[in-house]
Amino acid sequence: MARSPDEFALRSHAGDAAPEAAARYRVVRHATEALTRSLTAEDQLAQSMPDASPTKWHLAHTSWFFETFLLGPHLPGYRPFDPRFGFLFNSYYEALGPRQPRPQRGLLTRPSLADVIAYRAHVDAGMEHLLAGERAGAREVEALLALGLAHEEQHQELILMDILHLFACSPLKPAYAPPRRTADGPAAPLGFVDLPGGLVEIGHDGEGFAFDNEGPRHKVWLEPFRLADRLVTNGEWLAFMGDGGYRRSELWLSEGWARAQAEGWEAPLYWEPAGEAWHVMTLHGLRPLDPALPVSHVSLYEAEAYATWAGARLPTEAEWEHAAGRATADGAFLGDGRLAPAPAQPGPGLKQMFGDLWEWTRSAYAPYPGFRPAPGAVGEYNGKFMASQFVLRGGACVTPAGHVRPSYRNFFYPHQRWMFSGVRLAKDGLSGAATFEEDVVEGLSRPQKSVPPKYFYDAEGSRLFEAICELAEYYPTRSETALLRWVAPEIAAAIPAGAALVEFGSGASVKTRLMLDAAAQIAVYAPIDISPDALAAAARAVAADYPKLTVAPLVEDFTRALALPRETAGRPVVGFFPGSTIGNFTPAEAQAFLTRARGLLGDGATFVVGIDLVKNEETLVAAYDDALGVTAAFNRNLLARINRELGGDFDLDAFRHRAVWNATESRIEMHLESTKAQTVQVAGRAFAFSAGETLHTENSYKFTVEGFARLAEAAGWRLERDWVSPSPAFALVLLRA
Repeated sequence: MARSPDEFALRSHAGDAAPEAAARYRVVRHATEALTRSLTAEDQLAQSMPDASPTKWHLAHTSWFFETFLLGPHLPGYRPFDPRFGFLFNSYYEALGPRQPRPQRGLLTRPSLADVIAYRAHVDAGMEHLLAGERAGAREVEALLALGLAHEEQHQELILMDILHLFACSPLKPAYAPPRRTADGPAAPLGFVDLPGGLVEIGHDGEGFAFDNEGPRHKVWLEPFRLADRLVTNGEWLAFMGDGGYRRSELWLSEGWARAQAEGWEAPLYWEPAGEAWHVMTLHGLRPLDPALPVSHVSLYEAEAYATWAGARLPTEAEWEHAAGRATADGAFLGDGRLAPAPAQPGPGLKQMFGDLWEWTRSAYAPYPGFRPAPGAVGEYNGKFMASQFVLRGGACVTPAGHVRPSYRNFFYPHQRWMFSGVRLAKDGLSGAATFEEDVVEGLSRPQKSVPPKYFYDAEGSRLFEAICELAEYYPTRSETALLRWVAPEIAAAIPAGAALVEFGSGASVKTRLMLDAAAQIAVYAPIDISPDALAAAARAVAADYPKLTVAPLVEDFTRALALPRETAGRPVVGFFPGSTIGNFTPAEAQAFLTRARGLLGDGATFVVGIDLVKNEETLVAAYDDALGVTAAFNRNLLARINRELGGDFDLDAFRHRAVWNATESRIEMHLESTKAQTVQVAGRAFAFSAGETLHTENSYKFTVEGFARLAEAAGWRLERDWVSPSPAFALVLLRA
């Protein structure tokens, strides 16, 4: 597809063509013609730009391929439909003689569309004879047939790419297909999946058909990395644009910035301003921009600029292929009828790796070690284009189903935008310290500076939080602990014998003891916490007090955990998430966490969650801004940790603790406010704070039981029981998978 499908080459083995070769041939050829049913003859003649081709040319060129490489050499007595068509419909094959210049394909008013349809029928009749004859099983015929069918499927995608570009150029903005009536839900929150790297193999494994650019299979060394679990959305791209993404040269590669300025890029291709909003041209016509859908039709230059802005990068193609084995949910393909990408749905693992949109990688399109082009004209299919282009992976919503595979390498020039291309972010993942550095640097680079609250809990932060829990103003721990003492026997009655109790996060595990005391049938305790020191201390204390209990701590960010400790295998699982820590997440993040927890804990699991309830502002603010200043010390300790672990030079006395009730969002916000204009150094980078500017460190959302039940239901849980404490109100809920 990059430039043209003819830029790919063949890698096939005898036996690739199935016995039903003729039926397969008919299916693919009819599918191409079906794409043209809503097009007029005029639609199929026009060429909107040099990179695109008229639909009529695609119909003829794919027939020319079968005629040139299969019928002429392998069907005795075959007579070409029109010998002049070799000049008109050859694409790039220098060995086969001169051809119509690509930018002038739209000038071919003759042959007519009817003549091209007759040409296709003539070639189809010849192919029927060939595939019914004794040459049908020859290795070369089988290999060329597989190549020809894959080539035609690529042209099916090109037809839709080129028609969309053509229709977008029309002031009428015609629709290729009727608007879809089904509404899409919101996109899943963005997360990252950690991948270990190491010595891995990439490239086609030799089974079945592949283009020659997919091999030879070879070994590649990968450092540990993190890959975004879904594609970047329109809504996230709007934030990039709102922060001056198309006006900030420091985000762009030099050639990209020059191209963006020369061509006046202000948004992805096909976006059009509509007052204060945006519309986007699609195969369904001009439609309001849906912020949940993946952003599409962006160049490599735009993808690189966005990744830089987001504090990330694009993956290499080796990273992408290595990660593809962990894909959990495919996106849309051509046969799905959407003709548009779909939003990622909540759930664990890597989503949209296949389908929806081709994904840019930062890898230049180059031959693999040991690559050799095929002999003859077919050898021009691929190798001669291995310069100045970049690789995309995964397929798109206009790619025929079954066409792509993990080793499939698409490629385009870095400035091109008319293909169905999207963006998946990647990050380095060298160690826990590197992850901390990445998150801090990314957060300090945002317009509203922020740091994830999970980094509060080093040893000192955990100690300060335990002190907070003893404060008179801090009601959540007091209310929840009292409630848990009261209802623990009822919760214990819902826990099966021999169960494993999995706690998401672990401080002093005081509440855990209430559960363990009430439910002596628990056999395994598996706390998950990002702080090794705090986790080890809590695990040792529990093991000492409960000698018959198997304690299996897991050092992990519990929002990313992919597997439970082996000691839990085969046991009923009960999740435990007290403290209203879930209130630290946005509603979308909370739903994503609950979805991941559902997958981690498994079918039939029970999940006990503590949630703080909405109440009066005075009580809420006091709980997060105590008179003794313990919460302020807890907040500023985050700066001390940055100074210690990331070489920062924050002046802790130059930042004031603030707690604010945001009634609109139903959350308490914690900030550190700069008391003066200042510049701080972190990890070798400088970050400027103006006087009064804040570093947002935590949100604590407050719930209603009814609202939380809806949130849990959307994540695959059912609310079975709930218990509410006296004022100041706190709730415990029992969920079932």
